[in-house]
Amino acid sequence: MSSIFLISLIFLGISLLVSSILKGKFTTYSRIPLRNGMSGREVAEKMLRDNGIYDVKVTSVEGHLTDHYNPANKTVNLSADNYVGQSVAAAAVAAHECGHAVQHARAYQWLTLRSTLVPIVQFSSNLVQWVLLAGIILMQVFPGLLLFGIALFAVTTLFAFITLPVEFDASRRALVWLNTTNIASGEQHDKAKDALKWAAMTYVVAAIASLATLVQYILLFLGNRDRD
Repeated sequence: MSSIFLISLIFLGISLLVSSILKGKFTTYSRIPLRNGMSGREVAEKMLRDNGIYDVKVTSVEGHLTDHYNPANKTVNLSADNYVGQSVAAAAVAAHECGHAVQHARAYQWLTLRSTLVPIVQFSSNLVQWVLLAGIILMQVFPGLLLFGIALFAVTTLFAFITLPVEFDASRRALVWLNTTNIASGEQHDKAKDALKWAAMTYVVAAIASLATLVQYILLFLGNRDRD
């Protein structure tokens, strides 16, 4: 149990470090204006049009770095700063979220799989911590409960890894489009690439942390079984 706590602390520290670097990168690149003066909203709308997508709406949402694509109602949701911002960071984020819209329109297999798993993951996430806690407490009398908790946690871990190709591919599509349209080329393209790289790192850290924690729970279960 102590090893699980230690791993959680280690990855919490790594996650906070990556998050801090990410915020610093976006703060810096938010001060660098696009040469053509387009806002994040305009960049998003153009990328959608260039990819033949006319049924996706670009909207503004509250918060900082709360940008996301919602496949349920087909909306590209940009945080206020990126919606009106005319910076390299705003363009990178807008294009990345539109990359998800392009994935959706093209039935990209990893996005389709991820969307299929969302209801299952939501169910697992609501239960997993309580089941694992109860499973550890009752490990000696009801080991099956911990095993059930491990199965639930495995679902969330799988989801975290399926998310990786979805995010990497959206960034790839965004960067190719930004470069070919000259919206962000040369030095500005490199800065957009750097911003999206650090955004992707948050997903990488989360996936590895989830896997490491899953392994620790499995070892805990196996160790208890060997003592029986």
